[in-house]
Amino acid sequence: MKYTAFGKTGLRVSQVALGTGNFGTGWGHGADPDAAEAVFNAYAEAGGNFIDTADAYQFGQAEELLGKLLQGRREDFVLATKFTNGAAPNANRLVTGNSRKAMVASVEASLKRLKTDRIDLYWAHRPDGITPIEEIVRGFEDLARAGKILYAGLSNFPAWRLARAVTLAELSHAVPIAAAQFEHSLVHREPEADLFPASHALDLGIVTWSPLGGGMLTGKYRQGEKGRAEGFGGRVFQAENSAQRTQILDTVLAIAGELNASPGQVAIAWAGTHGAVPILGPRSLAQLSDNLGALTLNLSAEQIARLDAVSSLQSSAPARSPIPWAEATAERAVA
Repeated sequence: MKYTAFGKTGLRVSQVALGTGNFGTGWGHGADPDAAEAVFNAYAEAGGNFIDTADAYQFGQAEELLGKLLQGRREDFVLATKFTNGAAPNANRLVTGNSRKAMVASVEASLKRLKTDRIDLYWAHRPDGITPIEEIVRGFEDLARAGKILYAGLSNFPAWRLARAVTLAELSHAVPIAAAQFEHSLVHREPEADLFPASHALDLGIVTWSPLGGGMLTGKYRQGEKGRAEGFGGRVFQAENSAQRTQILDTVLAIAGELNASPGQVAIAWAGTHGAVPILGPRSLAQLSDNLGALTLNLSAEQIARLDAVSSLQSSAPARSPIPWAEATAERAVA
């Protein structure tokens, strides 16, 4: 595992994060405690040190499992969790959303489930359509001053709100907005038009989720598997529903054959060329082992160009920078 400086913080995080949306079975689809422990331990043994979770994952079970798994080794990891959606299926409206009340209630509940005294990186999970960004920034500052969180980040926020939050935090000398998180894969490249340029310009740590397109880029759905197509009610799933997506998957499969690798490894390796930390979301030890194989996969410039070309945005979005983001961040990487 390699490590890289995380935005303008002093953190050095592993090149992939471990997502724990599959830790637990509260959603009716996921990993039982023994399987979750095996995945966590294998990730740690591989050198991973960046854990991404949320209070909503498996209705709080993911945080509860992590609380047990982190005992005795809490300082070995950067622990990130999120609030906004609540940890119960029908959470009260006053403890969901991004208000300061919801933020305080959520952080206290997460701290109890995680069995820790602070959260290293606390994310607002998504915009709620109501709370002003000023209130979110102020709330993060309050939590930081209280010692509940160390860093703050915004997940799934549009670029303009991200930039405004960073600016407000700077002007008010509040705890900085240190990171951005958003979906990015070969079948979801829209963030390259705005979120990536904004995040790089603001020197934020970048975390991306679903590098496998909800599993589509593994090719398993062509074999009749269901996975996230049904397991999470079809959420966080990218269907092979266009000629371009069929061409993308065909290209991924072809390159996987050339490298004697799995399609998923090709997709994750490509996602790692954008100066971001991709989140792995395995449900089993076998899936994690396959995912980690991407870390030793070397895509050639020609293979990256093929993947870029076949997945190019059908819009006015800018093409990949002449100086790849991977090169721009390479000198900050630490072996």
